[in-house]
Amino acid sequence: MRNDLFNFQSFMRSLATYQWWRVAIELLLIGLVVYWGVRFLRGTRGARMLRGIAFVLVSLYLIVGLLDQRLDLTRLRFLYEKFLLGATFAIGIAFQPELRRALMRLGETLPIFRGYSERVSEDVEALIEAATFLSRRKIGAVIAIERDTPLGTLAEDNGTPLDAELTADLLNTIFWPNSPLHDLGVVISGGRIAYAGVQFPMAESGELERELGARHRAAVGMSQDSDAVVLVVSEETGDVSIAERGQLIRKLTPDGLRGLLQELLGKRERGRFFGARG
Repeated sequence: MRNDLFNFQSFMRSLATYQWWRVAIELLLIGLVVYWGVRFLRGTRGARMLRGIAFVLVSLYLIVGLLDQRLDLTRLRFLYEKFLLGATFAIGIAFQPELRRALMRLGETLPIFRGYSERVSEDVEALIEAATFLSRRKIGAVIAIERDTPLGTLAEDNGTPLDAELTADLLNTIFWPNSPLHDLGVVISGGRIAYAGVQFPMAESGELERELGARHRAAVGMSQDSDAVVLVVSEETGDVSIAERGQLIRKLTPDGLRGLLQELLGKRERGRFFGARG
């Protein structure tokens, strides 16, 4: 007990030697980093993993600290320090998708330098027309609109290259039931339908409501692994949704879809997402 009291008093004396405003700034910066990390991971598969890792590390820290203080287990403290070093590399590997998305966000152009591309409106209208047609007939569809992150590598592995003009009629034809490419995804790049029949990465089933099927899981999974905006039409209900940054915005009306697509795709540098038609 005396030892504990002595350690606490020593800590308080050491803390008093620091200028209060420096301590406040350090605590503020640490708090902002933690807040940003938690907010970034919220709603992703990494959030549950982070809670588990935090619980294990905090528990081990308390156990090792208590045993070392009571029994002076120098070797145990040494092994714990090496464990923390190895855990740091393991966390980097486990959170590789989340870290990649974070770096993509940092590399994006600041809003002050973004311009509005008038050509986007034409492509948005084609997407809305196709989504409305498919929704009324309850024809399922999932369409990924490429932004900064190229989707060519993924699409080349399992998709069918088209490089065709983006039109509502062509999209409707692709997703028409029993057509060869209707059951998978379409990738739009540079204002053109680049690939069809693409297998998108799937989100974990626990991340979505049970009523949502494979198309919605594919849409959310693609938006988690890239910065693409993914439009999805439900085959069961005809609902139109948008997946972006791992979040699913459901039951959009044509006007709501128009506003959301223009917000997500239009406020970029001219030609950044949809280039001039060839």
